[in-house]
Amino acid sequence: MYIRCTTIKSKGSGEPYKTYRLVESERVEGQVKQRTLLNLGRHFDIPKPQWRDLSQRIAELLNTQQGSLLPAMELDEALEARAQRYAAQILVARGQHTASAGTEDTFESVAVDTLEMVRPRRVGVEQLALHAMEQLKLPEKLRELGFNRHQLAAALGNIIARMAFPASERASLAWLQQRSGLGELMGYDFESMGLDRLYQASDQLWKHREALESHLYGQEASLFGFEETITLYDLTNTFFEGEARQNPKAQRGRSKEKRSDCPLVTLGLVLDGSGFPRKSEIFAGNASEPQTLDAMLTGLGAGANTTVVLDAGIATQDNIDYLVTKGYRYLVVSRKRKRDFDEEQATLVKDLPEQSIKVQRVVNEQTGEVELRCHSQRREKKEQAMQDRAAERFEAALQSMADGLHKKGTTKRHDKILERIGRLREKYARAAQHYEITVTPDPQSDKAASITWTRLEKSHTQATHPGVYCLRTNLIDWDETTLWRTYTLLTDLEAVFRSLKSELGLRPIYHQKEKRVDGHIFITLLAYHLVHTLRSQLKTKGIDDSWQTLRAKMENRQRVTVVLERKDGKTIHLRKATRAEPWQKAIYDALGIEAQPGPTLKTVV
Repeated sequence: MYIRCTTIKSKGSGEPYKTYRLVESERVEGQVKQRTLLNLGRHFDIPKPQWRDLSQRIAELLNTQQGSLLPAMELDEALEARAQRYAAQILVARGQHTASAGTEDTFESVAVDTLEMVRPRRVGVEQLALHAMEQLKLPEKLRELGFNRHQLAAALGNIIARMAFPASERASLAWLQQRSGLGELMGYDFESMGLDRLYQASDQLWKHREALESHLYGQEASLFGFEETITLYDLTNTFFEGEARQNPKAQRGRSKEKRSDCPLVTLGLVLDGSGFPRKSEIFAGNASEPQTLDAMLTGLGAGANTTVVLDAGIATQDNIDYLVTKGYRYLVVSRKRKRDFDEEQATLVKDLPEQSIKVQRVVNEQTGEVELRCHSQRREKKEQAMQDRAAERFEAALQSMADGLHKKGTTKRHDKILERIGRLREKYARAAQHYEITVTPDPQSDKAASITWTRLEKSHTQATHPGVYCLRTNLIDWDETTLWRTYTLLTDLEAVFRSLKSELGLRPIYHQKEKRVDGHIFITLLAYHLVHTLRSQLKTKGIDDSWQTLRAKMENRQRVTVVLERKDGKTIHLRKATRAEPWQKAIYDALGIEAQPGPTLKTVV
């Protein structure tokens, strides 16, 4: 076995170029002939002095009877990896599907002590992801958009890597080449792919964003049969590692993760009531939530009966007027600060121990809107705890300041004490509004003589009405229970953002260029389409696991090659997936897919 270099001419230009093959000599009818084992292509880059070592190592991997001609430890890591890869490709080319082996004897006499298991590759999440892709006809759509074979593989590899191993494109490529069996399932060699191809695929996917979002949502609507009657909209942001000075969208703003030290980028997302994304938009990190609504809803093609559900951050009066003008119905979280709730006029919409929800319906005579004043037991406990904690810290700070008036080396000047109290009120604004503070000056100096305070709770606030919030809507024909249950869909939107950030690697962003950032975010959204498709199907079968849990359950599903020496001195290579665990089999059965990822391949060398 050796490597041969051949110079040939291009059919198009006539220019000569070199191509490389791995060949072996064999005697046929008394003549020695060369047989090509593997075409190494034009871009084979191993230096010629290493060709002999490489070919001998490949022969050793293929046939254990050749002995330890060149122990693996004597090869550097890169050359050993290349030998493993070429040997695996030769085995795949030679291999037979065991199921179609015909009359070949199933039983073999082997030397058990020669058994080795090599090239373990994960295929659990990969198989589920490919199943979801086929259901949504994503590969078909990408081909329609002009993706060739290599571009299609890079695009799908990007998306599935984000589902299974959320990381940067560089880390995704290493995962595809060294840990994942996705290439086997797709019939593509990711080990020959360069990093630039993943970046180019990201650019291509972003270029066709609108077409892909429309296609996926249409397929999801057809697959699950839901109606386009409810639209949820909200914003979130994520932060950059670095300054991202080349990206105009990287701006300072109010970070959801409290990362005020980093520039941000904002993602706006429109979802159907079933939790499937309909439209996305990427805004600057300092984008104002109320100003993005028109940009997001324009072009959706939603009918006049569509109900738009918004959180308080976007539910300005201007945005509500916009919804009315466009003929939308709306259900939004009210931005008014005054809290009102009459328990005697309320209806129980959720009856669970320690989690009850009561709703009071009030018609606003001036606007014709329905106000839904809600009280949550769980929310009351949370807000009361927050109030108590803030009040305790506020009073402790006041007490420390008062005690300092009688200690050496502490602030005592009257004007400085007033400044400190002002800063304290700003820091604990929620608690400070309920306190009346008096600073008595010392008549004989510029110092303060004493600090006293009294708690006077303001009416219609969180302190007097913990657990109360208000919704407003023009859906006057809906009852309290229907309105409240529709509002709770916003919690699904919050769950989507959590999944994007924590399970699918949206944060933080390491890219610096705008198109790379846009592509990174869009790949994460495409991955979410597949995740939500799988989870929605599993929920109908009683499997309500998070994606993180599902991913952990499928993580140890692998394909491995078992190598054994046969009685006649030849070597058997058997490539097969590990047996599915009971919890994995339950997932396969719920999705209606085969529990054996990839065929069983048998090769005798």
